[in-house]
Amino acid sequence: FVVMLSDFFSRALFWGGFKDNDNDKNSGNAILMLIGLIFLILSPIFGQLMQLAISRKREFLADATSVEFTRNPEGLISALQKKNMPIKFVEKFELDKLANGNHQGIMISIPDYEYVSLDELLEKENPLLVILDHLEDPHNLGAIVRTCEAAGVDGIIIPKNRSVEVTSTVMRTSVGALDYVKIARVTNLTETMNYLKKQGFWIVGTDMDGEDYQEIDYRGKTVLVIGNEGSGMSRLVKENCDFIASIPMNGHVNSLNASVAAGIVIYEAISKRK
Repeated sequence: FVVMLSDFFSRALFWGGFKDNDNDKNSGNAILMLIGLIFLILSPIFGQLMQLAISRKREFLADATSVEFTRNPEGLISALQKKNMPIKFVEKFELDKLANGNHQGIMISIPDYEYVSLDELLEKENPLLVILDHLEDPHNLGAIVRTCEAAGVDGIIIPKNRSVEVTSTVMRTSVGALDYVKIARVTNLTETMNYLKKQGFWIVGTDMDGEDYQEIDYRGKTVLVIGNEGSGMSRLVKENCDFIASIPMNGHVNSLNASVAAGIVIYEAISKRK
């Protein structure tokens, strides 16, 4: 609208110079034409400046109301300063570019996630571990991490290849739980499962063709295996399981999301281990 109004005004001045051909008014017409020409050239610039001023105000308001913390921005800034964390204020489009998705008006730069060794997951007595057999969706990994932290699972194992790894999306989906859950990456899942068996673990896989998940004994050293979102557990992984747990499907849908299925089995295992 600003650009259109400025363009209309400049054209009116410019073409108004041709309306009267009286020689006595030639100088006045020339001035009108000159002013109109200047406005015609500068009108897009004026319009962009006006739009930028308006958008900056809207971006500030959006940022000020998009995060719960910013109801008390001084408190947030003070808390960061007490931790000696450098603060940089940027435009909203810069956050959009960095986030590569939705954000809440504030971002923090942190080091890459540090995985642990497999043996570090075995330090606790009778641990409960979860193996994720080549999951691909970072949202599923984040949701499972959150469930594992809430339930008290002792660690997660993922393969190094052809599998989702810890990303910013996983961190965001886990809603802080990732800071309290240990994750180990291994080269070969079947070799890892055989190693865990030698350490006294029972391996419980999840699949549609198995026994009722509520009938399985999860006490002692136990590993739960959650399969890929589309194909489930791979053949070799399934063959190396000691038990196959199956969640009864009583509706028209015969499968569950990987993170949902993981949550059900994890909490069943927790309840049986008390």
